[in-house]
Amino acid sequence: MSRPIAPTAVLTPEAVGGQVHLLPQTRQLRALHTVVRDRDARREDFVHHSRRIIRLLLEHALDQLPFEEHEVTTPSGGTYAGWRFTEKVCAVPVIRAGESMEAELRELHRSIRIGKILIQRDKTTKLPHLLYSHLPADIAGRHVLLLEPMLATGGSANAAIRVLLDAGVREDRIVLVDFIAAPEGIAAVHAAHPLVRIVTSAVEERLNEHAFMIPGIGDFGDRYFGTTDAGAIR
Repeated sequence: MSRPIAPTAVLTPEAVGGQVHLLPQTRQLRALHTVVRDRDARREDFVHHSRRIIRLLLEHALDQLPFEEHEVTTPSGGTYAGWRFTEKVCAVPVIRAGESMEAELRELHRSIRIGKILIQRDKTTKLPHLLYSHLPADIAGRHVLLLEPMLATGGSANAAIRVLLDAGVREDRIVLVDFIAAPEGIAAVHAAHPLVRIVTSAVEERLNEHAFMIPGIGDFGDRYFGTTDAGAIR
């Protein structure tokens, strides 16, 4: 099970009302993070270990959705009292980095519908700009997994959440899935959208003066898809 995030200098449990869930910080998870955070990691190792973390994240995110009791008969004739999803679900990756989570999610939920949002942050002003969105026609009646690996300032995440709200999605039906998150970004999302739940595998120490996360992971999309400078791709 996921657990409420531990307090930081910027964030307290009271400030987020239990809406933020951090993956259990096991030695295995930290070993995976050790590989993906290494600036000298080969791309194939970065992708492989990132996918393992993404799978853990998505399993926890799916656990945030509503379930109902459901019984089945086992091959031996017994009855198993289990659970099943009660509501319709869809996923909306924020292009491009969010698409890294899409294939893993399809392995877990093969029939899930997928929308897309493209938001670009101005390199000078750091402000997000919506460039494109295409969502399922019935998204207003669905629970939404919003896939955004990097939660830094929270500007892009809040812009994406606003797109979903404008499409009729209820705020309490949005689960924001972040590979890593800065305390400043978590606080910004919670201040603007307190009912949105956040699932993340790690909370960083802080943002630096350039709004980069410390200790950080670099540009997740570039490292995952292999579009860093040629000399940095291994």
